[in-house]
Amino acid sequence: MPNTLIIANCEVVKPRVAAAEHISQFNEEARSPFVKKYKTLIHPGEVNRIRELPQHNNIVATHTDSPDVLIWDLEAQPNRHPVIGASESIPDVILTGHTENATEFALAVCPAEPFVISGGRDNNVVMWSMQDALMSLARENEASWRSGYSGSSSSTRKESVKIAPFEIFKGHDAAVEDVQFCPSSAGEFCSVGDDSCLIFWDVRAGNVPVVKVQKAHQADIHCVDWNAHDTNLILTGSSDNSVYMFDRRKFTAGWVASPIHEFEGHTAPILSIQWCPDRASVFASAAEDGMLNIWDYDKVGNNKKTERAKARPAPPGLFFQHGGHRDKIVDFHWNPAEPWTIASISNDVAGGGTLQIWRISDLIYRPEEEVTAELTKFKEHLTKCGPTDASKSSN
Repeated sequence: MPNTLIIANCEVVKPRVAAAEHISQFNEEARSPFVKKYKTLIHPGEVNRIRELPQHNNIVATHTDSPDVLIWDLEAQPNRHPVIGASESIPDVILTGHTENATEFALAVCPAEPFVISGGRDNNVVMWSMQDALMSLARENEASWRSGYSGSSSSTRKESVKIAPFEIFKGHDAAVEDVQFCPSSAGEFCSVGDDSCLIFWDVRAGNVPVVKVQKAHQADIHCVDWNAHDTNLILTGSSDNSVYMFDRRKFTAGWVASPIHEFEGHTAPILSIQWCPDRASVFASAAEDGMLNIWDYDKVGNNKKTERAKARPAPPGLFFQHGGHRDKIVDFHWNPAEPWTIASISNDVAGGGTLQIWRISDLIYRPEEEVTAELTKFKEHLTKCGPTDASKSSN
C-alpha cells in the first residue's frame, strides 16, 4: 500500500460518561468509531512528522526522509484512494534547501509568523518564509472556487510551487535531530542534534549560533521543546534515556550550562517531549520503551510519600505513565482544546503504526482533598443503592 496522509474528524468523549456496554465492546485491534476519515492524500515517501501552521489550520507541513519539506492545503487537495499503483498527491508547495536527506523529526512552525524550520543530515537548520506562498495559495483557491473546483474531486494540481530558503543556519557538527521556535518570538529558535549540542539562534544575529551549549547531554539529543508559559525553560530528550530541563538565564559567557533538573524514568532513548499547554510546570515525554510519561517539576522534591509509594518509589516529578502502546512512541501531541488529552502514535504495526487518543483521569491531577471528598460521596451512594440500581446509575 502507498504512504498516506490521512485527515480525520475525532469525537472526544467527555470525562466519565462512557456506558458500561461501550467499554465492554472496546477492541484495540478495531478502528475506533469516534475517529472518522475525512480525506486521504497519497504521500511521496514516509510521513515522519506533521505540523500545522497556526495562522492557517488547513495548511500543514510534512517531513519525509527526502531533503524537501512538503506543504499541503488540506481543503484544496483532492481526496485519493490508497490503492497499489496509485499516483502520488502533488504538494502545493515544496520547501527546498537541504543538501542531504532530512532527519525524521526536525520540523517546527512558528506560532507568531508563517515561518517553517527544518533540520537535516547536512548538519544545517533551514528556515523558510511562507508569507508569499500563502497569499498565492489563497488567490489560487479563490479562483478555483469561482470556477467550480471542489477539493474532493479527482482533479490534481499540475505542479508544486518551490520556495528557496529564507536563511540557512550552520553550527552543528552532526545531524540536526529537532528544532523548536521560541513561543514569544518569531526570530528566535533552538536546535539539538547528534553532536550532543543545544544551540540557540536569533535571525537578527545572522546565521551563526547565539548560544551553543556543548555536551548538553552525554549522548545524541533527539528532541527539544520550549515552555510557552516561561520562555526561560527548555527541555531536551536524549538517547541516554533522560530528559533535562535548562534555564537559559543560567548559561555562562563561555556557553556552558548544567541542567536545573534531570528527569530519569525511561529505560530507552527519548524520542519526543512537549510541554502541557494548560499547566506551566507539566510536560510529557515519549520513548523507545513504549511509555509516555507525564511529569510535573513542581512535584520534584515533594517528600510526602504513602506506604504504597515507598514500596515502589517513582522518579521525582513523575506522576503518570501511559503504557497502552506496544512499541516505541515516535510522536505525540497535547490537545490544546481538551485539557489533559493526548494523541500519541507508535511504530507497532508492520507497514504503519497505531494512533491512540486518550485522557488522564481527573482523579489523578486534582487536589487530594477534592478527590477524597468525591470518592467518599460515591462510596456513600453505592452503599445506599442495591447492586442493580448502582450499575444503572453508573451508566
